[in-house]
Amino acid sequence: MEEEIKNRVANSKLIVFDLEDYYPEGKRVLLDIKDWLFEGFVLREKDFRKQLKNHNWSQYKNSFVALTCSTDAIIPAWAYMLIIIELESFSQRTIIGNLESLETSIYQDIIQNLNLEAYKNKPVIIKGCSNKPVPRNAYILISEKLKPLASSIMYGEACSSVPLYKKAKS
Repeated sequence: MEEEIKNRVANSKLIVFDLEDYYPEGKRVLLDIKDWLFEGFVLREKDFRKQLKNHNWSQYKNSFVALTCSTDAIIPAWAYMLIIIELESFSQRTIIGNLESLETSIYQDIIQNLNLEAYKNKPVIIKGCSNKPVPRNAYILISEKLKPLASSIMYGEACSSVPLYKKAKS
């Protein structure tokens, strides 16, 4: 007589936490301001303000924007502040940095505001594979947030996980 195959993973108390579930929709844009500088290196205030005034800011509606300057120009803080003032009514979030920094910043806010009480005293697997660009820092952030709550934390898939943390028995 054949024995029935049981799915032990489906019947376990494991809870899968997938960071991809929290990935916010919206275009990601790297805005390089070098073209708004004289010869790509010198910020001339009058010309810079003119560039800002003539720029089509509406193209960033509902986008996430990372501001950068790909040349070695020294950009004063007020220049980025002027850009952010223009972008504020269009973009969902704006930072100074690259696209990975932008994703980390987005996830920082998301993870900080998560209610994770459902994970209290439960074994949790933080899903490792994703189709969306979840930044590596997001895995660190969620691990820190889950550690005080979860009975254990693993990384990967239920069928092949790496143990990361197990709460000491009291």
